[in-house]
Amino acid sequence: MIRRKEQYNEAIALTVTEEVRIRFNETDALGIVWHGYYITYFEDGREAFGRKHGITYLDIAKSGYTTPIVKSICEHKLSLRYGDVIRVETSIVDTPAAKIIFRFKIFNSNNEIVCTGETVQVFLNKEGNLMLTNPPFYEEWKRKVGLLK
Repeated sequence: MIRRKEQYNEAIALTVTEEVRIRFNETDALGIVWHGYYITYFEDGREAFGRKHGITYLDIAKSGYTTPIVKSICEHKLSLRYGDVIRVETSIVDTPAAKIIFRFKIFNSNNEIVCTGETVQVFLNKEGNLMLTNPPFYEEWKRKVGLLK
């Protein structure tokens, strides 16, 4: 398989870990987590990242923007079951583009990678217009966490 060269790097120093216990309602009749819930676990990771690094959805909204997801990738490796406790590792990709890219790794209690993924979010202003450059609040946040000089 030919892979495209990595354009931007993960900001590993900003990685956040969140534990999640698999709930009964997230499983199918066989007790296996339904594939759609992995995106929910990514959301848990994004929320934890935002709380730790000061860039929650509420922070973004207070600045006058929204960040809808325009792309999500989810690669399943192993199954999860009801009662499992997982670890969601979330990191941000340092890119100059006007978007937020998060990468995810989900581990089971045996420290095995269960799932990897990525989401891409863009910036919309109050009128719902796509921002082609990073909003000032995001540039300031990047400076604060060391992604911009």
